[in-house]
Amino acid sequence: MRSVLGRAVEAVRGVRWYVREVTGESAYDRYVAHLRAGHPDAPVPSRREFERMRTDRQESDPRQGFRCC
Repeated sequence: MRSVLGRAVEAVRGVRWYVREVTGESAYDRYVAHLRAGHPDAPVPSRREFERMRTDRQESDPRQGFRCC
């Protein structure tokens, strides 16, 4: 039987994972993992550069929806 503390830690990890997925916070981590696995010689952009590329891509594609600000 797992301890109460062990279950609580597991629950917190689950909530953290969920929040990161919903907010898009984990997108950079996935991109870096993809880049290192598929293109090991390519330079890895900083998080700021990645977010800029991501925002530019979203704004240039009309299928992404309306962005008010």
